[in-house]
Amino acid sequence: MKTPVQVTASLKRRLGAAVDVSEKGRWAASFDSSKISFLPDAVITPRQEADIGVVLEMANRHRVPVTVRGRGTTLMGSAAPVRGGWVIDMLRLNKISIDADAGMAHVGAGATTANIQATAEKLGWFYPPDPSSKNYCTIGGNIACNAGGMHGGKYGVTRDFIIALRGYLPTGEFVEWGTATKKFSAGFNLRDLWIGSEGMLGVVTGAVLKLVPLPPARWTLLTSFKDEGAALKAARALFRARVQPAICEFLDRESVVCAERAMKTTIFPGQAGRPVILLELAGGVSEVDDLKLEVLAWAQANALGFKEARSRDEAEALWTVRRKCSGAMFELGDAKLNEDIVVPMRNYEKFARYLAGLKRKSGLPIPTFGHLADGNLHVNIMYHRADPKETKAAEAAVQNLMETVVSFGGAISGEHGIGLAKTPFLRIQHSPAQVKAMQAVKKALDPRGILNPGKMFKEVRIWKYPKLQVHLPWDHK
Repeated sequence: MKTPVQVTASLKRRLGAAVDVSEKGRWAASFDSSKISFLPDAVITPRQEADIGVVLEMANRHRVPVTVRGRGTTLMGSAAPVRGGWVIDMLRLNKISIDADAGMAHVGAGATTANIQATAEKLGWFYPPDPSSKNYCTIGGNIACNAGGMHGGKYGVTRDFIIALRGYLPTGEFVEWGTATKKFSAGFNLRDLWIGSEGMLGVVTGAVLKLVPLPPARWTLLTSFKDEGAALKAARALFRARVQPAICEFLDRESVVCAERAMKTTIFPGQAGRPVILLELAGGVSEVDDLKLEVLAWAQANALGFKEARSRDEAEALWTVRRKCSGAMFELGDAKLNEDIVVPMRNYEKFARYLAGLKRKSGLPIPTFGHLADGNLHVNIMYHRADPKETKAAEAAVQNLMETVVSFGGAISGEHGIGLAKTPFLRIQHSPAQVKAMQAVKKALDPRGILNPGKMFKEVRIWKYPKLQVHLPWDHK
């Protein structure tokens, strides 16, 4: 039986320069945004999709672990090669082609989300999913974790825009799930099984995406509220009125305080540190004009104050608070447990009360912001890694958070996935029978367990691992 070094040498003879065994290349692919490093044996950057079939056939035959990565923006450790082996870097597979008649985008897995959006918009089309790292993250990674973003409430998440996928099974066999048609009902829907599977069931090399017409009109409003309960109650009132904003972002008081300090200004004079909701309407001109009147009436009735953007430049200025808040939170601690939980709308105010209690009980700052239109909130438990008392409090707080969210009928993750970071909480969300069913699917499609091993099912407390002191391009400043 060949050693790992011999198998890697055989692969390099077949694919040449596409296989990198240098220390520098291996280190760069050893971690993602979780900044926990596991050194692989080699990094393969395919020049064509068929190269992936070669890699997987050999890996499967010799039981070599394979981890697939795009840019590595995931926070969950999903792209960290925890078992070593080979990393497949998809960045060269980045072609984008728009079918302007059908409203579809044909994309390689390495294409960045922002480039897909920009290419579509030139032809009057819109691809709505917009993770905060969209300038860097790849569509393959978005598919792997079923990424969402601020537009999720109105338009949906990545899954809602996947028409077809192509790629390779762990055996190296090429497969296509669906075709570039608006209807497809021929056999089992394995396309959706791959979406959100975090690279554990197959390797996506390309996709056909659904596009929607580019909205001709947009309008932005920033509102402030007395407290978190008032803000969340007001949001529910807006949704009950059947107003569906394209974006509805919430920032609690701690998030706003951090942003205001970073901006060196108060968002609403005389209202420092008040929670805010940022709304954006999008659609036809007459549709937006009509909804604007309803939203302004809602703001007058519910908000302490509001600012209307009368131009795109003014809108960009209003968005500064949302862009600044996450990075500014590190004044509260040098470590963050960033949890992308989902809360049912009916329990918004109940969750606000719970979160206030969690802050008191833990003694930690827990700034929270997120997407109110779909209940996906980013709860940031801040602590100092070198302080044992704070570290213990953070661990207890995140466990309590996950248990409570599920008891409220919510989800432990809305768009980040499980990876390594959320493995301790998978069984809070899923019953033993559900976990067993998922493991059976994994076993059926990847019987030798080569794809992204060590993820999802085995508990890892990632916050106990030493973190690399590196700054990545998409890190919040």
